[in-house]
Amino acid sequence: MQKLGKRPNSKTLDLNNCALSAADVTELAALLPFLPELEEISLSWNGCVGGSLKALTVHLHHVNLLKVIRLNNCRLTAEDVTSLGEAFAIVPQLEELDLSWNSNIGGKLSLLTKKLQKGCKIKLLKITDCNLTAKDGESLAEILNAMPNLEVLDLSINKHIGCSMKVIAQDLKNVPGLKELNLHMCGLKRDSLQGLDTALQHLAELRKLDISCNKEIGGGFKDSTAHLASLKNLEVLDLHQCCVTEEDTTVLSQVIPLLSSLQELNLSSNKNVGVSSDPLLGRLRFLPKLKSVAISNCALDKESFSSLAEAALHLPELEILDLSWNKCVGGNLKLLWGTLKLATEIQVLRLSSCNLVAEDLALLMLLTRDGHLTRLQQLDLSYNNSISDEGWVVFFQGLAVVKDLSELDVSLRPASCRDCGMWFGELLAALTKLPALAELGMQRWVLSETQRKSLESFNQDNKRNIRFDC
Repeated sequence: MQKLGKRPNSKTLDLNNCALSAADVTELAALLPFLPELEEISLSWNGCVGGSLKALTVHLHHVNLLKVIRLNNCRLTAEDVTSLGEAFAIVPQLEELDLSWNSNIGGKLSLLTKKLQKGCKIKLLKITDCNLTAKDGESLAEILNAMPNLEVLDLSINKHIGCSMKVIAQDLKNVPGLKELNLHMCGLKRDSLQGLDTALQHLAELRKLDISCNKEIGGGFKDSTAHLASLKNLEVLDLHQCCVTEEDTTVLSQVIPLLSSLQELNLSSNKNVGVSSDPLLGRLRFLPKLKSVAISNCALDKESFSSLAEAALHLPELEILDLSWNKCVGGNLKLLWGTLKLATEIQVLRLSSCNLVAEDLALLMLLTRDGHLTRLQQLDLSYNNSISDEGWVVFFQGLAVVKDLSELDVSLRPASCRDCGMWFGELLAALTKLPALAELGMQRWVLSETQRKSLESFNQDNKRNIRFDC
């Protein structure tokens, strides 16, 4: 452990990203008899582990209290998968298994699943981006009844598994305690969505549902939301980039407001959300527990933006608001005046590429001057080339009162550049009064050699480590 720069711990063997060799794996195996209390082994991001896992697994009987195995991005082979499967019998307490980013697992998952003991204690299973096939999906479905304690299932970024989603969905009834289901970018289609909706009636404990980046489910919500509204414990719903149609928006406007526990909602990159005549955004007022609302790139118009602004007045716990890539926000930020005054918890505000103008920045600074936005930590104003130099001067003059600000991005759009001479002095003055600021994005603003040295000197003279991205 000392050789690898890690502190020894009797319960945790954490060797993530340590450039382990096959010889190191064998050496680790020799340690196991001396670690009878070991509960966690993490060897992620060690590519040379692949092909040598058997040297370790045959000794796992020495650590029969083991609860966690993490092998992300280890270039696991079919032989490794087989060895791991054979080890299940000697690690009866295993609760977490993470095999993400091992592309060679694709087509071979049955080598693992057929060894799972019925009634095993696994609570978390992550197989993200493993090139899983439809056959792998069927293998997984077959053993869901062997994992009655499963709480987290992450199959994201497996584009071919969508073909077997109907089969998987049918067996989700065997894991009624499931709390997180991640199907991001899984190649789901409309019929997959219908099967999934049927399964939801058995998943009353579900807290997080991510079906984002499945573009072919667009148009399928009208026949597939009968049971979504019954998820009274759902806290996170991610539907970004699902090609939601106007008809889908009509259905979702009736269902989403019924999710009384919802805290995070992501509808980004669904342009029909912004242009639909249905009042989906206005009905967010019925979800007072919402903490995060992401509506980036939704083609909002002034009417839909106004509906959102009015609804947001009823979201007292709002912490994150992302309106990026909605051009109508520019010149209309005043519609959010009431929300930003009342949202005392807001910590993240993203307004990238919103066609903001100087008046919008003046409004933000007026709010901060009056004692609002005091908890703001991240502010993204990038790609707003329409803001005048005078607007940036006003902004930096008033920024110093946002004491908790840790990340700020004022970068310009690609293929553009401007001189920042007019407001650079105001920036330097503000930096001295922002003790938490750690990251500052200034891409494509042209700095003179003197200005660049001033930024470097600021870090040195004030013992700060602000990362300037210029």
